[in-house]
Amino acid sequence: MSSTVIPFGPQHPVLPEPLHIKLIMEDEKIVDAVPAIGYVHRGLEKLTETKEFTQNVFVVERVCGICSVMHAMAYCQGIEELMNIEISDRAKFLRVIWAELHRIHSHLLWLGLLADAFGFESLFMQVWRDREKVMDIMEETAGARVVISANTIGGTRRDLNKEQMDKILVVVDEIKHDLEQVEAVFLNNYTVKHRLVGRGVLSKADAIELCAVGPMARASGIPMDLRTTGYAAYGQLDFEPVTHNDGDNYARTYVRLHEVYQSIDLIKQAIAKIPEGEHVVPVKGNPPKGEVISRVEQPRGEVLYYLRSNGTKNLERLRLRTPTFQNIPSLLKMLPGSELADVPMLILTIDPCISCTER
Repeated sequence: MSSTVIPFGPQHPVLPEPLHIKLIMEDEKIVDAVPAIGYVHRGLEKLTETKEFTQNVFVVERVCGICSVMHAMAYCQGIEELMNIEISDRAKFLRVIWAELHRIHSHLLWLGLLADAFGFESLFMQVWRDREKVMDIMEETAGARVVISANTIGGTRRDLNKEQMDKILVVVDEIKHDLEQVEAVFLNNYTVKHRLVGRGVLSKADAIELCAVGPMARASGIPMDLRTTGYAAYGQLDFEPVTHNDGDNYARTYVRLHEVYQSIDLIKQAIAKIPEGEHVVPVKGNPPKGEVISRVEQPRGEVLYYLRSNGTKNLERLRLRTPTFQNIPSLLKMLPGSELADVPMLILTIDPCISCTER
């Protein structure tokens, strides 16, 4: 049987960022997939070598706006470990609150894109309406809607007062209520289940072999979540990773939707337990010569930062591995055997962030 090469991307309605995949087809079945990336490469790793280590906080935040808080948190935690800086407990809780707000807005963004891919425009608008509430909270508390620059080496740039925390509690309760109203459409609607259930299956064994991370791994039954290691204030909060055992498109939708509820609960716990104190400690001098690895759980999975210092104000090397980069091998595993009509939804369910991947 002769094969046909069909290009998918770099422009497609389900792709918010450019990704190109050559699909090798036999009739309607995919037999192979070849990715091509590099459309938005910006050389940010090299840029960090030319900036002072304090300035790099703003550089890494721009690797990806949607998870900018987590990028800054991973970088700051790495520098703090190099310099033996112990941040205050209050700063740890503040970092958790802003990080979980970012996770909510990232997952709501994805759920909206999923609804849009189905053609459910009203559902898309409802989900993004709730995402706007999160964006407004971040603007009120940190001065910006996306790249909020809340983290700094030594703690956080800003603090939260009681009125702001009370407002956050009200907003997350509203989001939970609204999401409960539309949850049945995402999880029980006949059309949605027909497009998601049994499509794009990634087995637990394949997820382990291909080192899948984040909701990709958890949807295949792997309870792996870096937050359980207890960085920042997560060690003082009660939660279990959200998992599903089917490993298909539906399972990945289930995990991300329920992680919104989990993030809301974590924010409530953090606000209830946050201690008084300073939100930042002074930082003096340059990082000593050495190297460190810092890892944080982003909405899409584990991000890994490798930092190497030579004792000056400039880092000798900064290397980062983002979750989408780590999940692309799993995508290439799932595509063969799928039908062409399943490709847009399958690619969307890995929640691709090409800006992160290429940086």
